[in-house]
Amino acid sequence: MSPFSSFQDAGATVRFPNRQKAGEELARVVLSEISRHPMQQEEMRYVVYALPRGGLPIAAPIARALHCPLDVIVAKKITRPDNSELAIGAVTADGHVVWAPHRQLMMPPFHQYQSALEHARTHAEAQWRELSPTGPRANPAGAIVLLVDDGIATGMTMAAAVRSLHAQQAAQIWICAPVAPPDLMPFLRELSDRVIILATPHPFHSVSRFYEEFPQLSTEEAASYLQS
Repeated sequence: MSPFSSFQDAGATVRFPNRQKAGEELARVVLSEISRHPMQQEEMRYVVYALPRGGLPIAAPIARALHCPLDVIVAKKITRPDNSELAIGAVTADGHVVWAPHRQLMMPPFHQYQSALEHARTHAEAQWRELSPTGPRANPAGAIVLLVDDGIATGMTMAAAVRSLHAQQAAQIWICAPVAPPDLMPFLRELSDRVIILATPHPFHSVSRFYEEFPQLSTEEAASYLQS
């Protein structure tokens, strides 16, 4: 089981000014976590991966603090055809799929969920092409990979991204985000080697309610973080 870092009481009122400030705070906590285990990680190479688009403003300060590459890994929720808000799984642009544990209770007919899977993967592939850096890609093999998003609601896209990074032979995977629901923590611990979450408020409802400013990022804004 991975170490778990939480820095707010589960019932506390949490409100980040914006993604940039949340990312800077998360970067400080990541550095503090690394400093607690210097002998274990001093020889390790770090790579930061963001889940776009909202994860990029969070991930950029972490990559700067670690002086390491920043890249993206794109994963999209697979949703029921009759309910676009209900996730039954997730898929990455490179085809790694996870299904929700309770999917059998809400699964549409086979041809419909296959269609939903293909739709999500097509969407993921398109976004990956839009954001893919023009230069060399980061190499997660043998590295400590920090997988970052602006918040974690269900963990489905995070789980698919973790599966992809395991396939690329990452040495360790750390899940990092400003906020996540407390009841998701056991699942995130099982997924990764370390979990660094700034706050686990309850009730949760949605990621956006914990930010004063939470604009939708354009493709150009998201890509600018990778270009810099």
